[in-house]
Amino acid sequence: MLGEYRIEGRGAAEIAADVERAVGTGELRPGQSLPPMRELAARLGVNPNTVAAAYRTLRERGVIETAGRRGSRVRPKPVTTGRDQLRVEVPPGARDLSTGNPDPELLPRLAPALAVAAEAGDRRAVLYGDDPVDPGLLRVARAELDADGIPAGPLTVTSGSLDAIERVLAAHLRPGDAVAVEDPGWGSALDLMPALGLRTVPVGVDDDGPLPEDLARALTDGARAVLVTARAQNPTGAAVTAARARALRAVLRAHPNTLLIEDDHGHGIVDLPPHPLAGATRHWAFARSAAKTYGPDLRLAVLAGDPVTVDRVRGRLRLGPGWVSLLLQRALAQLWSGGAVDRTAVAESYRSRRQPLIDALAARGIEARGRTGMNLWIPVPDETTAVARLLQSGWVVAPGARFRLTSPPAVRITVSPLTPADIEPLAEAIEAAVRPSPSRVYG
Repeated sequence: MLGEYRIEGRGAAEIAADVERAVGTGELRPGQSLPPMRELAARLGVNPNTVAAAYRTLRERGVIETAGRRGSRVRPKPVTTGRDQLRVEVPPGARDLSTGNPDPELLPRLAPALAVAAEAGDRRAVLYGDDPVDPGLLRVARAELDADGIPAGPLTVTSGSLDAIERVLAAHLRPGDAVAVEDPGWGSALDLMPALGLRTVPVGVDDDGPLPEDLARALTDGARAVLVTARAQNPTGAAVTAARARALRAVLRAHPNTLLIEDDHGHGIVDLPPHPLAGATRHWAFARSAAKTYGPDLRLAVLAGDPVTVDRVRGRLRLGPGWVSLLLQRALAQLWSGGAVDRTAVAESYRSRRQPLIDALAARGIEARGRTGMNLWIPVPDETTAVARLLQSGWVVAPGARFRLTSPPAVRITVSPLTPADIEPLAEAIEAAVRPSPSRVYG
């Protein structure tokens, strides 16, 4: 309840301003419920439509959220640095396995591709009003999307997968809407939702992807969108299988107005084909990013989607940055079409680090998940204790809280920096970190 604070105001703007000021000063706290609209209208002596307009303004500004039958409440405050606040400082001499970065040795050199792209660009300057997508990138991307079963349709380019996700969500949803998200899931995406004024509804994940029964429950409860990772799911390494895709498509077909967003950041580092859900709903988007394969500084993602979604994203891009650098697009097309990365070898390199560690932990009775990609997800009794003990042993890992909503405690380990000689010492350190401390016996 509201406690001692009494909302004041006669008009919608005054009421909204009073609530926003109280939230800013802390008189109204995150998660605190607001009065039902009719109750507040009666107390203030105004029409209920006035309060409804004030609450609508507050939702659009991201100050409050509507929680179905539970009414409206103050939205949790967005954290400026998000889940990155949970990063562990790396002391001198420690091995950092917390970053989620690819192995730099597996990334191609960008300079040659950029030089080719710059030379091609010198023939004619890029001008306002030009096509925002490089034809060469469009051709190579469309050919692979077709081969992977992504429905035909328009393409555009965004500044990475998170940019694509944000623009698609903004194109269809409004503050207060609910989004079904993987739990555990990508921390940056989980941070993005409240920053946009959206509510998250957790969907459990196993090695085969999101759980259909959880997704069905989330959509039945009112989630208007769902975010799914095709493969190399962060942090668990899950990859959607053909059977799981069939089950998820059946759920989505029962909710055809759901906005479906698929993130394929694992393209190029996973030797399993994607099993896309695209086309199961009226509005959908499939983002294929370059960061893990060609380097995080190549901030590009190719976005496929239904015509309405892609057109809205293109329109919003025109009002902001205009387009993603054609120079970078041409460089990516050169890398992609020229075979700059041996995808099979890259996938095998990450597997050769993940699987031995999984096996070494299994031999010690410790569960670890990591079907694809560059991360392992290891359930632990207590994250703080496990992270601290591993730090004392010289290993820095990511606390699971960076990736969780309601799922149990765990830690995430990025295998990119590991060598074969690291496997046994790391497994021993993990075993020591997750085992209960031996009880003292007093005689």
